[in-house]
Amino acid sequence: MVSEERVKRYLKKTKTALDKIDINSPKRSHLRNIAEDFLKMAECYYSDAVHFFEEEKLDDSFACVNYAHGWLDAGARLGLFDTGEDDILFTLAE
Repeated sequence: MVSEERVKRYLKKTKTALDKIDINSPKRSHLRNIAEDFLKMAECYYSDAVHFFEEEKLDDSFACVNYAHGWLDAGARLGLFDTGEDDILFTLAE
């Protein structure tokens, strides 16, 4: 089982990442819809992670927070999100 401290650390990191990103694509662009979908998936998984943490289901919380951050990283690598070139919170291409 994963520790409570580790889950808290990942929740904090992903919350910071969610708060930092902006959608890069123009509003009328097809990529805007994709970016919004990626962001929604990340937010939903993060919400699930918080819920599971509050229920003391640490393994489930840890899995969900990692999925959430994975969606953010994928969006960042594809250029859907403006990350301020933060390569600590996000996995960037270069």
